[in-house]
Amino acid sequence: MIDETHDPDLLSWVESANGPEADFPIQNLPFAVLRRNGTAERFRPALAIGDQALDLHELHRTGLIRSSALDACMGSTLNPLMALGAAVTAGFRRDLSRLLRVDSKHVKTLETCLIPLSQVEYALPCEIGDYTDFFTSIHHATNTGRLFRPDSPLLPNYRWVPVGYHGRSSSIGVSGQTFPRPRGQIVLPGEESPVFEACRRLDYELELGIFVGAGNAQGQPVQMDDAADHVFGLCLLNDWSARDIQAWEYQPLGPFLAKNFATTISPWIVTSDALAPFRVPWTRADGEPDALPHLSSESNRTQGAIDVHLEVQIQTASMRSQGLPPYTLSRSNFTDSYWTVSQLVAHHTSSGCNLRAGDLLGSGTMSGAVAGSEGALIEITRGGANPVSLPNGETRAFLEDGDTVILGGYCARQGFRRIGFGTAVGTVLPAAPGAA
Repeated sequence: MIDETHDPDLLSWVESANGPEADFPIQNLPFAVLRRNGTAERFRPALAIGDQALDLHELHRTGLIRSSALDACMGSTLNPLMALGAAVTAGFRRDLSRLLRVDSKHVKTLETCLIPLSQVEYALPCEIGDYTDFFTSIHHATNTGRLFRPDSPLLPNYRWVPVGYHGRSSSIGVSGQTFPRPRGQIVLPGEESPVFEACRRLDYELELGIFVGAGNAQGQPVQMDDAADHVFGLCLLNDWSARDIQAWEYQPLGPFLAKNFATTISPWIVTSDALAPFRVPWTRADGEPDALPHLSSESNRTQGAIDVHLEVQIQTASMRSQGLPPYTLSRSNFTDSYWTVSQLVAHHTSSGCNLRAGDLLGSGTMSGAVAGSEGALIEITRGGANPVSLPNGETRAFLEDGDTVILGGYCARQGFRRIGFGTAVGTVLPAAPGAA
């Protein structure tokens, strides 16, 4: 719900939070897990305000807030806070907002709890027990389907069921992640039998990650009207994909080695409460079917979608050496999603599956309907046939060693402050030595 914390006129005594383009104004207050660079300090929960992090361990020491929510932040992950549920975390965010406002009476004390963001390193924000990746952009599904299945690009179940697969939580890394190019079985052009070698068609996927807050008991599905209360917040997510490995392995059971080698998320989780002003009606194009009753509700129709602007950039090793900035490959919006966050949660639990605090759901690649809004290179280059030309004269059909991919996102709406997600940055390294 929209409340005092969303007031666009609120200012913070942390001056860097008050600029119009700041990702982390007082209206945002996202959570992460961090410590000071180059130290052996224990990682601890923190929130972002401007260009500073508020250390929640140090805040607890001050005694300015006494709550179960702050007590839950005394470990090295956000799981205990997530498990408390939406109402508790919303109240905690409100308490933190009041402390950080320009008229706070505790500035001197709180200043001792700040760490400049330029001096921190991040860990994963929580223990991610399970990771499920969905496929929610009908534009991405159709575009890639044309490449893999020209005669049947969109399978008949797509319009009825949020399609997903179980990903690999062990290879999820926080922004700054580097990983070697994966190896696997691929079928070279004109051949019938596979070879085992390094991936030649490495790709990124521009996604949002959805962190589960309070879980549900096994056998008790989450209903649509309650689903939003089970979501802690959102982050950026890059589901790196080996397209040549994927093309060979994905039938009949779907992605496996093509997806399990790396997934990169942004360190800051923007809470569901902070996103409240950017909820918009969920709509589908004329002629598309309505969702089945267990995936339908009035609240989902009126405010189920979230208006998040998304962007993907690339910076090659050569661009870095030349001092060139990253190049924007595409921009899209989460409103292009065919399914909403609440529908993903309700569907995931509809079989009786029990979600737990810290579980991560991927939105799937966010592609729009127009050129320039594609969320993956395989779409932009039409399967590699039309390489992208970069400002320094390089081209890319797929990612090469040394390439860095940067995801960004923000929400903006007239009458409210812009809030941002930060970035999710990952870099491709050469393939590790392996079997010939």
